[in-house]
Parts: sequence; C-alpha cells; structure tokens
Amino acid sequence: MIELVNVSACQQQLRVIDRLSLSIGAGERVAILGPNGAGKSTLLKLFSREIYPIDEPGSSLTLFGKRNFNLWELRSLIGFVSQDLQEDYTPYTSALDVVVSGFFGAIGTHDHLQPTPEQLEIGRAMLDAVEMTGLESRMFQRLSTGQKRRLLLARALVHRPEALILDEPANGLDMGAGLTLLSLLRRFCGEGHALIITTHHIDEIIPEVDRVVLIDEGRIVADGPKPAVLTSERLSELYQVNLKVTEQDGWYRCWHG
Repeated sequence: MIELVNVSACQQQLRVIDRLSLSIGAGERVAILGPNGAGKSTLLKLFSREIYPIDEPGSSLTLFGKRNFNLWELRSLIGFVSQDLQEDYTPYTSALDVVVSGFFGAIGTHDHLQPTPEQLEIGRAMLDAVEMTGLESRMFQRLSTGQKRRLLLARALVHRPEALILDEPANGLDMGAGLTLLSLLRRFCGEGHALIITTHHIDEIIPEVDRVVLIDEGRIVADGPKPAVLTSERLSELYQVNLKVTEQDGWYRCWHG
C-alpha cells in the first residue's frame, strides 16, 4: 500500500524526515509512535501528498504501487484526519456539509460544488455511523472538540476508503470523547480496513493495531509486532525517561518508573 525508500522531507526548510524507509501492506493496522517533533505528522503528510519528498538519488515513494498518483484517485483510497484540518475548517459550515465536502476534497461548501441527493444520503448515513444523528444542521464552530473530530472522521469515510490515516486522533479530547472515537476506530478495523495512526500516548493504540513503528528525529528506531516494540526498555530509550509498560486485553498503559 505504501512504500518509502530512503525518503527525506522538509518542513519550513528543516529536514524533518531523514533517509527513512518503510513499507506498509494492504490491510495492515499500524501505530507510529514518537515524541513531539519526531516527524510523525510530516510522515503522514507524505502519505497524503500534502508535501512531497526531496528528490534525491536512490529515493522513492510509492502509493498503491504507483509513484505518480492522481490526487482524486488517492482520496477515494485513503481517508485522512488531522488536527490541521480541524483548525483550518470553515467554521460556518453545517455538519452535513462538512461530511459531503469529502466528496470534493474541499474545506467548506462552495456554489460550484453541489452534492447529489445520493451523496447527501451517504453523508447522513455517515453522521449516523459516527453517532451524530440529528446534528446535520449544527454549525462546525458550535460542536465540541470530540464532535468535530468525529465529523472529520465521517468526512474521511464518505468514499469508503481502503485505509484510514489519523494524526493523533484523540489529542485534546476528554476521556469520554476519546473513548468514543477509539470505539469508532475499532469498528472501522473490524470491517477489514487498513489503519495508520500517529500518537505519543500508547493508551490510544487500539487492540486491533498489531504493528508499531517508533520514530525519532526523522528516523525509524524500531518497527515490529506490538508486544515486541511496546516494551519498557524501548519506550524509556525513546522518551529518555524511565517508563514502565503493562498490557491488559490488548490495551497498553505506561507510567513513570
């Protein structure tokens, strides 16, 4: 599904990803974990083609087997949710219009982008799916942070993509909103789709995730099955503090040792 070979990328003229190689297959559920500034969000922006890698010899990035990708086609294969999108979204947009804007890859609604009756029907179904029935007329700015995040999840799902990519999905949510969102992600994974999430909180890694990638300073420092990577030793080294990790029923917890 995604393959990077010796890829580097810059943000604000700083090299944030440094000669990184990574392969993620169709249907895989992967968590990318690392401290702030490690390069997690930049890596996801490479996947979504929001930014492009530095053109260097021996470097390549392929998505679904292609190096050159039509963005419209890519939107139908990958649903993307980020805090940047939430912060940039037009505040005076109804919940239903937010969802159906996903059909056009737009932020907000525009006169020249009119959804069809079928698209509106799908939008309402997606609102139901993310437990926001009855809120289709509510303005985006009037929603709670948790509702906004669920709404953007619905927007990402309108094309029924093969993969869902989320950048720190539960960040800034209270306990109830965070658990609701994680429950929705578990349901999505239960349908056999691929999932890629970034986080620096291991309690946000749902049991369905079976592979974890640790990243620091733009490079991968560990990659493998969740039990082998989410250990006290590895996370203590990653975060430069003594940490203890436990697991119960597929959920991991971490505290200062």
